[in-house]
Amino acid sequence: MTQTAAIIGAGIAGIAASIRLAVKGYQVHVLEANAYPGGKLSSFELDGYRFDAGPSLFTMPQLVEDLFRLAGRDPRHYFDYIRLDETCRYFWDDGTRLTAWANRERFAQEVETKLGEPARHVLDHLADSAEKYNITEKLFLHRSLHKLSTWVNGDALNGYLRLPKLQVFSTMNGANERRFRNPKLVQLFNRYATYNGSDPYQTPATMNIIPHLEYNIGAFFPKEGMIGITNSLVRLARDLGVQFHFNTRVTEVVAEGRQVTGLKTSASGAAIEHYDVVVSNMDVVNTFRKLLPEARQPERILRQPKSSSGLIFYWGVNRSFPQLGLHNIFFSNDYREEFNQLFAQHTLSDDPTLYLNITSKHKPDDAPPGGENWFILINAPNNTGQDWDALIDRTRQNIIRKLSHNLGVDLAPLITSEAILDPRSIEARTSSSQGALYGNSSNNRFAAFLRHANFSRQFENLYFVGGSVHPGGGIPLCLLSAKIATELI
Repeated sequence: MTQTAAIIGAGIAGIAASIRLAVKGYQVHVLEANAYPGGKLSSFELDGYRFDAGPSLFTMPQLVEDLFRLAGRDPRHYFDYIRLDETCRYFWDDGTRLTAWANRERFAQEVETKLGEPARHVLDHLADSAEKYNITEKLFLHRSLHKLSTWVNGDALNGYLRLPKLQVFSTMNGANERRFRNPKLVQLFNRYATYNGSDPYQTPATMNIIPHLEYNIGAFFPKEGMIGITNSLVRLARDLGVQFHFNTRVTEVVAEGRQVTGLKTSASGAAIEHYDVVVSNMDVVNTFRKLLPEARQPERILRQPKSSSGLIFYWGVNRSFPQLGLHNIFFSNDYREEFNQLFAQHTLSDDPTLYLNITSKHKPDDAPPGGENWFILINAPNNTGQDWDALIDRTRQNIIRKLSHNLGVDLAPLITSEAILDPRSIEARTSSSQGALYGNSSNNRFAAFLRHANFSRQFENLYFVGGSVHPGGGIPLCLLSAKIATELI
């Protein structure tokens, strides 16, 4: 008899888990409260402009392609992408401009020319980033941290010998200040802490593994936009027999003893839908608090401080800007104070660093002729009841002021369409606890061990995937969470 599996949530990790279980022979049902798949990795249109709703940087494409190959399919029949020649354009208010080229030597020379920092410092930093990644990849990223076998194999023993290289007891900022002379370059590499919602002045220097993904592996662009990742994986899942049930909210995980017996949903009412295996792609906090309120709550993990959230402005702009690229960063003038306000005061700086993504640079039909689709992301505190309406109004003016200064134009009249996503709406749409983008904060050197396992110790057939559990947030780690969880099934 074919075994059945339910996936709670059609985020990218849930979709990946459904594919892996279908390949194992399960009859898989994906239950999604929203009317669309992808969670944060979704898309929408506004007045002729198309926007990717959430993640906008694509790295480690092999993790997506692995799913097609696992299913015996050619990835290029479903999904196509290009490698970018540049990873990002950087702007400072004093007029300094810097392009981070994909070619490491060219990038290092750009840094030496524009900032006076020896090129060798950049190349050494990227080599160090690669070494950190190679230590952690097999030990932490592809295996459960909560199984003994992870700690007693050859990869683990090799990792133990090289642990000092991870600089667990130094902060990212401390390590970067020792490496670089120019504070702008320190700021540039400190920003990678935000890739998992952390503070570079608190998070361990281990997080300097993150630039490796962009500079040593590469940054890429899906030809259909980021939504192309979601659409191609949903198509693969359906081809494998996975059934998606949208507008279907799971209301309860039903358990008896050490077994989860099934689910109650908005469609089933009081009736129980029975499954042999349940995988939750819902934030682990809300999985326990809302769906398993009678179960033993793993309080030590659930009460950990949450990562930062985001405030996103989606703007249709009726002009093109050749000085801008696909990825752009406009830095604040006091980075330390910006993060102090973010994590200590739980508010937004009046001089925020902003990330500007414009997919129409590579996909022209994402905007009307002569226009551009601007996705502007500000690091924001998670939702603890702030006056978001006032913060949004103030921040919008600060962003317009900053961009107008850097671009030499009055931006306000050029904005013809607008949508906004804030921590409240992120929490409501994705069930992310407090609207945190990456689950628990990584501002603790032991943060990797303070994420929930990919399996349940209480229930033998309950598993967890997504950004709130091991190994963490972001597309690559979410895909790896699905790999770890389904290999345990």
